[in-house]
Amino acid sequence: MAYDFSKLKANIKETEEWLSRELSGVRTGRATPTLLDGVKPEAYGARTPLRELASVSVEDARTLRVIPWDMTILKAIEKGITDANLGIGVSIDDQGLRVTFPELTSERRAQLSKIAGDKTEQAKVTLRAHRTEALHALEAASKEGGMGKDEIMRLKTEAQKLIDAGNDALAKVLEKKEAEIAQ
Repeated sequence: MAYDFSKLKANIKETEEWLSRELSGVRTGRATPTLLDGVKPEAYGARTPLRELASVSVEDARTLRVIPWDMTILKAIEKGITDANLGIGVSIDDQGLRVTFPELTSERRAQLSKIAGDKTEQAKVTLRAHRTEALHALEAASKEGGMGKDEIMRLKTEAQKLIDAGNDALAKVLEKKEAEIAQ
């Protein structure tokens, strides 16, 4: 009897995607528009995501250009970016805003590596929970009958191989982020 691991595979993929999204918000030495995704300036009477108020583009390795679609909310966007406390410089010019990221110090790089490691550990804990859930489902299926002990052991081993592959994928995501931080 074959057991369907599609739910476990989907959960592993979802966890990997979550980690990638989380780590994209961890600042590296390079300016990227995703670093401002969490900024929600007060505009039109509500907190609105920056990407809905302006276009954000990369000007150079340490500078982003923010061009509001409505120049009347320029000050609100500046205040929103400043209030986000990202440790960046914001200046207004005739085209919109320039957001400047300072050079990363070795101390800050170490902090960012620790944050990335912590988020990766959270993802690994989630994978372990998914493994436990899959093993419980296997146990329940074996109690219903139709599977011998050898079959259960083989399926448990297969589930563990999927989790190991997921952990390897998480390690690669972390390794890539740490390389970005080190630059």
